[in-house]
Formats: sequence, C-alpha cells, structure tokens
Amino acid sequence: MGNRGMEELIPLVNKLQDAFSSIGQSCHLDLPQIAVVGGQSAGKSSVLENFVGRDFLPRGSGIVTRRPLILQLIFSKTEYAEFLHCKSKKFTDFDEVRQEIEAETDRVTGTNKGISPIPINLRVYSPHVLNLTLIDLPGITKVPVGDQPQDIEYQIKDMILQFISRESSLILAVTPANMDLANSDALKMAKEVDPQGLRTIGVITKLDLMDEGTDARDVLENKLLPLRRGYIGVVNRSQKDIDGKKDIRAALAAERKFFLSHPAYRHMADRMGTPHLQKVLNQQLTNHIRETLPSLRSKLQSQLLSLEKEVEEYKNFRPDDPTRKTKALLQMVQQFGVDFEKRIEGSGDQVDTLELSGGARINRIFHERFPFELVKMEFDEKDLRREISYAIKNIHGVRTGLFTPDLAFEAIVKKQVVKLKEPCLKCVDLVIQELINTVRQCTSKLGSYPRLREETERIVTTHIREREGKTKDQILLLIDIELSYINTNHEDFIGFANAQQRNTQTNKKRAIPNQGEILVIRRGWLTINNISIMKGGSKEYWFVLTAESLSWYKDEEEKEKKYMLPLDNLKIRDVEKGFMSNKHVFAIFNTEQRNVYKDLRQIELACDSQEDVDSWKASFLRAGVYPEKDQTENEDGAQENTFSMDPQLERQVETIRNLVDSYVGIINKSIRDLMPKTIMHLMINNTKDFIHSELLAYLYSSGDQSSLMEESADQAQRRDDMLRMYHALKEALNIIGDISTSTVSTPVPPPVDDTWLQTSSGHSPPPQRRPSAILPPGRPPAVRGPTPGPPLIPIPAGGPSFAAPPIPSRPGLQNIFAANNDPFSAPPQIPSRPARIPPSIPPGVPSRRPPAAPNRPTIIRPAEPSLLD
Repeated sequence: MGNRGMEELIPLVNKLQDAFSSIGQSCHLDLPQIAVVGGQSAGKSSVLENFVGRDFLPRGSGIVTRRPLILQLIFSKTEYAEFLHCKSKKFTDFDEVRQEIEAETDRVTGTNKGISPIPINLRVYSPHVLNLTLIDLPGITKVPVGDQPQDIEYQIKDMILQFISRESSLILAVTPANMDLANSDALKMAKEVDPQGLRTIGVITKLDLMDEGTDARDVLENKLLPLRRGYIGVVNRSQKDIDGKKDIRAALAAERKFFLSHPAYRHMADRMGTPHLQKVLNQQLTNHIRETLPSLRSKLQSQLLSLEKEVEEYKNFRPDDPTRKTKALLQMVQQFGVDFEKRIEGSGDQVDTLELSGGARINRIFHERFPFELVKMEFDEKDLRREISYAIKNIHGVRTGLFTPDLAFEAIVKKQVVKLKEPCLKCVDLVIQELINTVRQCTSKLGSYPRLREETERIVTTHIREREGKTKDQILLLIDIELSYINTNHEDFIGFANAQQRNTQTNKKRAIPNQGEILVIRRGWLTINNISIMKGGSKEYWFVLTAESLSWYKDEEEKEKKYMLPLDNLKIRDVEKGFMSNKHVFAIFNTEQRNVYKDLRQIELACDSQEDVDSWKASFLRAGVYPEKDQTENEDGAQENTFSMDPQLERQVETIRNLVDSYVGIINKSIRDLMPKTIMHLMINNTKDFIHSELLAYLYSSGDQSSLMEESADQAQRRDDMLRMYHALKEALNIIGDISTSTVSTPVPPPVDDTWLQTSSGHSPPPQRRPSAILPPGRPPAVRGPTPGPPLIPIPAGGPSFAAPPIPSRPGLQNIFAANNDPFSAPPQIPSRPARIPPSIPPGVPSRRPPAAPNRPTIIRPAEPSLLD
C-alpha cells in the first residue's frame, strides 16, 4: 500500500466522488467539500469564476442557481470541463458549459424558476486552479418568483442546511461589504450548524463598492465581528465588466492593484484577494479531509460489510447460464412454499407486527365472523314463533288438535337448518379471498422474475378456485346430511317432557357457554359516540368486556373506572356512520326499554374500521349479548296473530319453540366445529400440498424455462448497482488506505467572541470605518507593516491558511518572532513607532505616495508573483 502526502488528498477524495457519483451515492457519502453560501447579490458566482479563470456560470436576475452545483477544480496542464451526466464529452468552450448547466437545471426544475436539491456535478481541469471541491448552493431569497411556492425561502434554507449540516463540509459564508455583517443570512445559517465556528470561513466581497470614505478593515482584521477562521476580502468584476467580457486574469490583476493601493488594505494585501482565498481553501480542505478520514473509513467499512452477503451470490453471476436458471427456479418455488406455509400456519421468525397475516385472518373468520353470522340467523324470535304457529295450524287443518304435532317441529327445524347454507358459503368465500391475498403476498418475492411470478400466481389461484367448488359441495353435503335425518335421540336434545317444563323467562336468560365468573373476554379502546357536546362530546375510553359486565376506564391502566354495565337484557344493533365521521359505529341497548348509561337509552360505540366492529360483535356474542333482528314484517299484523292465539296453541308453540331451540343449537355447534375442519382439509392443506408437490411440474409444463426465468429490468439494474456499489466501496477503502496519516495538520484556530451572531434582534456596529486622522504636514504616514510582497518571516509551502500580520522590519524584531510558526496564534503587538518604510509598488502602477525623504534609502522589494503568472 502506498503512502501519499497531504497534497494529494483532494485528488484522492475526487476519486471517491467519482466512484460514488456514478451510482448516485455522492450526496449520501458525506465527502469533505466546501459549501458556498450567500444571498442572491453576494457575488458567489463571481468568486467561483475567479477561481476557474473563466466565465461559465449562468447569469441573470432572481434565482439563477436553482440546483446545487458540485464543482471539482483539478490542476492540469490542459483546460477542459466534464459533467457527470455526460462524462464522455469534454467541454473546451466554457460558454457551452454555461448552456449545459442551464439545460440540465431546466430538465429537472422546469423553466420557471423552480428549485431542486438534486446536484449537478461539474469537474474543471485547468493549469490556473488549485485542487478544490466546492458546492455552489442557491442564493438565499425572500420573495417567490414564477412557479416558486410561497415557502420558497424555507425550501432554500432547508436545502442549504442539508449540505452545510454535514460535519464533513466546510462553510464559505459569502457576504457583500456594503451590507451590515450582523444581518448576514449566510453567517447566521453557518452559526446554526457550526456554533463553535470550526468549519466557517468568511468572505467579504464588493469591497470596491463601499461608500466613499468607509472601509471594512476592522472586519478583515477579525476585530469588529470576529470569526474563528477569520475573513478574506475579494474584489469581483462589476456588471459592466461582465457585460463587456472583461478577462478574468485582468480582473485579478485589478484586484491585486486595488488591495496594494488602498490605504486601509495594503498592509494586508498579501492576505487578501482571490489567489490567497484559493490557497487558504485548498489548505483548509486538505486539513479537513485528513480530520474526517477516520469516520469516513469506518462508514465505508460498515457499508461494505452490509453488502458482502448479498453480493456473494452475484460475484460469478451469468444471466444466461441454464444451470443457474434451473437452480434459481427450484429455490424460488421452494421458498414460495415455505413462505406460504409460514403465513398460514404461523412462524416465530420474521413476525409481521404491522398487520395480521393470512393464517391469523382466516382464524378470525372461523371464530369471529362465522359464529356471528350464525347467531344473527339463530335468534329471530318473533318470526320463529309465527312460523311455528302457522305450521301447527296447517298440520291440524280443519281439525282442532289436542296434541303438539311432531311434523311441525321437523318442518321448522329443517327450515332453520337450510338457512345455514348462506353463512357457510360466505365463510368459504372469505377464506378464499384471504388465501388469494396470501398467495399474492408470497409471490412478491418472485418480483425479480416477472414471468415466473405471473405463472406461479395464476397456477396456484386456479387450483384454489378448483378447490372452492369441491369445498362448497362438501359443505352443502354436510347440511343435506343434517336435513336427511332429525335425530331427536341426541344426548344433548332436551326432549318433549323438558320442553314443556321450560318457561319463557328461563329461555330469555343469557346462556354463557364455557365462561368463568370473572373471565375477561376482550380489552380495547372504543369511543362513546353519542355523548352530547354539553357533556364533553365524544370521548375515547378503555373498555373491558367480561362474561358478566362491560366496564370502561380512563386509560389502559384500569385504575379509574368510569362505569360498569351489567350485560343482562342487552342487545346489539348497527348504526349508520355519520356524514362527517370516518368511524364505524354499533350500539348497545336494553331490550326492556331502560336507560343503559345515565339518560341514554343506548350507547353508541365507535371503532376505526369495520373489522374492529365485527371483532367486538363476536366478542359480545361470546359474552351472550346478541344482535337485534331487523323487523321486516308488519308489527300490527304480528301482534294480531299473537293475540289471536288461544292458550292451548300458545303452549304448543312454546313447546316446539324450546325443541327447535335445543335442536338448532346442536346443529350450530356441529357446523361451527365442522366448517373450519372441512375448509382446512379440502382447501388450505390441499393447496399447501399442491405447492410442495405439483407446482414445479405445472411450471415446467406451462412454457419455456428460459422465458420463465428472464430477469426483470429492475432486478438487473439493482444487481448492477449493487455490484458497482460494492466495487466503489472497495476502491474507496483502497484510496483511503493510500493516504498518509502521519502528516501533521495545522491546529484549529482558537475560539473568538462570536456572540454577535447569536442575537438576531441586536444590531452590530457597521463594518465601515472612517480613515484615520490626517497626519501633520511634513511627517510621512506611518506604515503598519512591511511592504507587500514576500513576507519577512518565511512561510513553508502549503503553510498556514491565516498567517499572522507580518512583523515590521525593525532590527531585532524578526528574530524574536521567527520561531513562532503557529498560524492561528494571536498576532504580535505592533511597535509604538513602526519603521517608516513606504510599500513597494509593482511596475506600471502610479504612485500616490510622497517621495522618500532625502538621505533615507527607499527599500523596494519585488511583489509576490500572482498565481496566474
């Protein structure tokens, strides 16, 4: 493994960017980058163009940058640009680069000022740049334009925060000099995500546009509104220069001239300007990359480990290999059978906690829905008594019968048994629907092979439909068997003598089979729906249903009981949903017309779904609370028939009623027991056996194996993406392994008092200052530092980003501070009487200084060569 130095860190991270951008993961990798933040008129675009030395960014009014632009600057002997979305094309004309940025922006956001967080990746190779990776973010705006939504300000801020919140990003906060720095949105947002100021670098633009007689010297010296990493001033081209196509190199030369000639800035001219800003950002990004490498390596390793198992099967993958297809077909069919059985029979592993699976839903049909349907048919008291009286009268004919006829009992029983066919067939339909849904859920895992999934679903569904007919025939046969012979000798049948002894009151009592005294049948939340608004309105309570009562509490802790309602003489009725309500409602009422709760004749209980209503109704059935029957007959006619019965007929009706009740109970018990067994045997177990033993043969006979095992385009894309991701992770780890971790980086600057950023309401002193008082005539102005140009203290290559102000060239002082190499230490104190040495002026720049005094030599040193020289 190689050992590369710090100067190669940024190119290596660019390789990481390439590896992950190709698979659409660059935004999620958190690679070290510099996020450029500022308002619409802050001059961000000009700063970036000055870095490149070319005009290549879109210009215009309003929001021009509408998508983040990830700009990679790479030092190269040749000059060209590349986009990630058209990587094969090299752009040598930077006007075409601008057009491509505009076209790619419009492709995603539209042509009417829309915005998008999806970045554009641009790489610029040039001999005039230093290695940098920057993200040009949309300018902070306040007012929507065009198709922009009303909350455009918050959308842009959210997008900016998405990028600058990453610990791996440095923040370049760009603020124009002609605005109050304390109101800078860029600095405020940087403060939100970087309160310690470890990642924020301030840039002051438009220094040449400040009001005459003012300057930003105190800001640039980090005295007035300090930042931990300080500020760097730059001068961009004016709009007139841009419209006139002024060459950027000439603009950089003019910038250098501005700082050298301005009395407030010339003492720090070597620490101002675009070339210096590039050097600082290059060094800061390099240091930042080194600091973030350990966490980045750890993240890459965890991602690689998570992919290892899944990639293993794809390493030697050949899509057209017939052996692979056969093996995959066998595995898929086997897995489908296992999944189907787990969903039906239940399984301890991979339990679905969000919804009921197929087996649980079928169990609910067997033991809640089906018994409820039976009970609804079983207890229609008035109709049953009327039918019995008609049967007795019709059997006697013109004669007056002295004895209760057996034929009436048999006729009524057969009629009641025939009514069982409808709920039984409905139960089969419900189970079939759940089976088909289960098959569909299990075949979703075959989505990689659409033809196989389609054929599997078709074959199994067809088999279920075939079994449907046989199951229904068997169930109808069971009912016909019950009809063929009425067994009055059954051990549970009460017999004629017992039927006569029973009275109506005893019959009305609730029968609670297999229930203990305090057995809790169900707990859950229900809403009492019909409490008036004056009394608090609808409210949700925790209900507890036992074999004897229905109680409700304030919450599930069951400490504060609100009410307890005995279940005697209660029944259930359906209630229509309210017009504006999405709740499903049922009601409980007293058959003796008594109030159920306070002054309410019935309480309406609301659930979120119809399934919950059905489940609660089934629970009430277990507690002996039955549903009310719809009365379709004429009440007056029924009363007339009832009142016309003589006492002998009434006794006969009551006797047969008790006999029918006893025998139908026996039939219902038998049907409730046999229905689940019949459906399980003829349909569910048979379908499981079919999937395990015959499905594969049906698949082979249904068509060509190759067509069955054709991959979907999505699966092929997913496999390719996964393999590319895996190789990109390995390459990234190799790249990081090549980086030397022994290089010592520059220490973090000490904290500064930046509380001025925390108070949004207060106003800071303006960043402008008036020039110092005019000195007496005959005395040349004091120079605050050495001449611009090569510093008196030698700074190593790739040295500190923010060097201390140069020390005046007074004898002896240079040696005092020569050993101080800490780039972020406090600047040395300026002597009270600095050496009066006029600054050097490059050739061709007219001097505005008075001539040097006689007999005093003028020291002229060569100016620092420009980065573009």
